Amino acid sequence: MRFVFVGSGTLAVLTGRMLAERGHEVIVIERDRAAIDALQEELDVGFLHGDGTRPAILREADPEATDLLFCLTHDDQANIIASLVARSLGYSRVVTKIEDPELEHICGELGLANSLVPMHTVGRYLADMAEGQNIIEISDILRGEARIFSFRVSEGQAVPVADLALPSAARAVCIYRNGNEFLFAEPDTRLKPGDEVVVFTRASALKVLRERFG
Repeated sequence: MRFVFVGSGTLAVLTGRMLAERGHEVIVIERDRAAIDALQEELDVGFLHGDGTRPAILREADPEATDLLFCLTHDDQANIIASLVARSLGYSRVVTKIEDPELEHICGELGLANSLVPMHTVGRYLADMAEGQNIIEISDILRGEARIFSFRVSEGQAVPVADLALPSAARAVCIYRNGNEFLFAEPDTRLKPGDEVVVFTRASALKVLRERFG
């Protein structure tokens, strides 16, 4: 698979390194030439020098050949603009990192469904730790072929969970409705447009899931 990163901060470097080590093609777009020169010493990926919010640069990164674009700069506005431009150029999947939680609903209104608020995740983790809860990392759960897949329910998918026609190697486990409302995915639970369905699956079924649910 092929992944493109806008920005070369810590999160981008860590994620890009992991993907490259797993055999994927990784391209990093960075406007700071000095940052590229420094990273080339430690990161075995491709680099593209330029502003990741500009259509010409994102077009050069080849949207048709890219499986996922990560917008991970330190500037929320730059990430949102890069995501919108990327979507207009035909990037099939875009992840938008934002630091300001107040901008999360803006991303939703703009159709940027895959927005990431790192501090929410860290805050939830620390709050659970403070309460003495037994914290289980996702990486501890996903072993072997186990994977997690999620998708947003469209108008045509607003059916009971049992009627989703998931691959035999996949099971819907839970649903997030109206943002954070948590529901177990019972067979007779009727889905609503905008619901986020979380699926536990074998890696072999991911391609079918992506083709069917996006």
